[in-house]
Amino acid sequence: MSGAVLIAVAAAIGNLLQGWDNATIAGAVLYIKREFELESEPTIEGLIVAMSLIGATCITTCSGGISDWLGRRPMLIISSVLYCLSGLVMLWSPNVYILLLARLLDGFGVGLAVTLVPVYISETAPPEIRGLLNTLPQFTGSIGMFLSYCMVFGMSLTDLPNWRMMLGVLSIPSLIYFALTVFFLPESPRWLVSKGRMREAKEVLQKLRGREDVAGEMALLVEGLGVGAETTIEEYIIGPANEDIEDQDISADKDQIKLYGPEQGLSWVARPVTGQSTLGAVSRHGSLASQSALGLVDPLVTLFGSVHEKVPETGSMRSTLFPHFGSMFSVGGNQARNEEWDDDIVPREGEDYQSDGGSGVSDDNLQSPLISRQTTSLDKDIVPAAHGTLTSLRHGSLMQSTTGEQVGSMGIGGGWQIAWQLSEKEGPDGKKQGGFKRIYLHQQGTSGSMRGSLVSLPGTEIPTDNEYVQAAALVSEPALYSSELMKQHPVGVAMVHPAEAVKGPSWKDLFEPGVKHALAVGIGIQLLQQFSGINGVLYYTPQILEQAGVGVLLSNLGISSSSASLLISGITTLLMLPSIAVAMRLMDVAGRRSLLLTTIPVLIISLVVLVIGSVVDMGNVVHAAISTVSVVLYFCFFVMGFGPIPNILCAEIFPTRVRGICIAICALTFWICDIIVTYSLPVLLKSVGLAGVFGMYAVVCVISWVFVFLKVPETKGMPLEVITEFFSVGAKQAAAAKNN
Repeated sequence: MSGAVLIAVAAAIGNLLQGWDNATIAGAVLYIKREFELESEPTIEGLIVAMSLIGATCITTCSGGISDWLGRRPMLIISSVLYCLSGLVMLWSPNVYILLLARLLDGFGVGLAVTLVPVYISETAPPEIRGLLNTLPQFTGSIGMFLSYCMVFGMSLTDLPNWRMMLGVLSIPSLIYFALTVFFLPESPRWLVSKGRMREAKEVLQKLRGREDVAGEMALLVEGLGVGAETTIEEYIIGPANEDIEDQDISADKDQIKLYGPEQGLSWVARPVTGQSTLGAVSRHGSLASQSALGLVDPLVTLFGSVHEKVPETGSMRSTLFPHFGSMFSVGGNQARNEEWDDDIVPREGEDYQSDGGSGVSDDNLQSPLISRQTTSLDKDIVPAAHGTLTSLRHGSLMQSTTGEQVGSMGIGGGWQIAWQLSEKEGPDGKKQGGFKRIYLHQQGTSGSMRGSLVSLPGTEIPTDNEYVQAAALVSEPALYSSELMKQHPVGVAMVHPAEAVKGPSWKDLFEPGVKHALAVGIGIQLLQQFSGINGVLYYTPQILEQAGVGVLLSNLGISSSSASLLISGITTLLMLPSIAVAMRLMDVAGRRSLLLTTIPVLIISLVVLVIGSVVDMGNVVHAAISTVSVVLYFCFFVMGFGPIPNILCAEIFPTRVRGICIAICALTFWICDIIVTYSLPVLLKSVGLAGVFGMYAVVCVISWVFVFLKVPETKGMPLEVITEFFSVGAKQAAAAKNN
């Protein structure tokens, strides 16, 4: 996974530049006021700082749609150019108006980086470490702030501090970022698939994953093209096929699905759980936990939780049941053929797509069913469908798993597997037609504990050995399935070429139940984060530390008040780094939801203590000590949870086709709330005082905890496409519950 890690680190430099800029302007504005004599014009002084926020807000309104059109990488390149250009203009700045223009350009760069870096990292990172890598922007942003404070503090010690030099230095790291975005960062493979550029997407995935076989992830990315498909939750018991079943046509048994291995005679059977299984109960009625919370807990939260509670310790689909699973799509052929599936996946210019009708239906032609150019044969007298269809599959389905710790060709990350079920049914003309389903599978417990977990399921036959596992399944129509072609009564499965399935983002997609549900979660968590008090605590920190005696100590060392405030801010930023490092470690272990539910109570306690300290007279020494500890705890736990997680969640919960637009909506909420909180703080301090402001922030944190508990699901370790499927299912369940 080193490729994905290096890519994420390079992309996160965009947030380092944002942190650098935020800290630099905080120090430089002290000297800008003196040169331009702005002491009597607070409006202009405020604009110099706020222009970056205004620019970020403006660019965010269109960044999502443009990134869906041009790609993630070009937008990051533009961001680096804007950073560099703004630094050069600030270095020149002959008057305050040119400086305001430069700050606006800087805001454009900040807005693009803050919005798109989490999206880019989410779309390139493996599910197992996606949370860790998406915490990097928070980490690099804090590093940028610390380095900038150190630089500005050093310059402030000179006789004539040069604010132009402070601001202009930004162009140097911006050039490094530009070089990385142009020569090192690849385009997002998910965006490439959404544009039908399959070969490029495959090459990028191979580079990111460090292996040649990425057929499973490529199939997953193709599945991510769909929005709003009807999805159901099922459970299967999976085990080896016995000799009696092997000699039968499995399609004759409607309750069983055949899974094939790469060697002759190696096969398994998946049988649907007929009893009242745990996940089935959750999907239909909600869990006991949901009912005990008076039905307030979102069914989506329960649904995600039911999967995470059942993850086996050794990893999904890695039991001894599958010791010989290899590439299921190279049966009778060699692996090299399997790796050539996308050489002609996109039609050449001026060439219409044709089905390979003459390729035959032998085992030599078995390749990935979604993304090959093979024909389907459900009968001996098959006629190729007009748009190219599935491989010849005589039995029920295909599935791919892993070998030991290696990811198999149909593994899609996080212990999930992708499989397909092919069924036959009579058409209007009496001929057999193919019904096609895509299945995401996830093991629900280890094989050794299977008997105990199934014994309570009525109607379920318990295997006599422990070579069986239970797997949860998300079943839906494939993204390449064409209902329009089905109306033409084709023979076989009506599948379109991936290039024909590609559609641009549509505003009506935002009204799909799953997308609306995800938008409610994303907008809600961004809004609550901004109103949870981080800006107020940052504003108050220098005063707190001054009361603690830090200012007196620094003045005794001959450091001016301006330099002392910069040094204090740098020390505060430095305290954040170890906490963010801890969060990076826990993000994919404890999970996003658990971190939020654990850290938000500490924020509440810290704010309540600050309120008490402002109201109750404890003496200067005690007040300073308690306030300092409260502020440090607030910062440390904020950057562990409420700081990075909203951006991480927003980059994970939206379908590929509308991810850019939805992220822009959430980011716009972030910037608007940031502006409101920043400019309402002085007014609130005058009207309700410090205790009133912190009291309001504490109430918002309580509301935030309740919102997370009721509405925010756990997404750790799950492929992005599986997360969006769960949102679709959960939203429809919630709607059904309201109707009932």
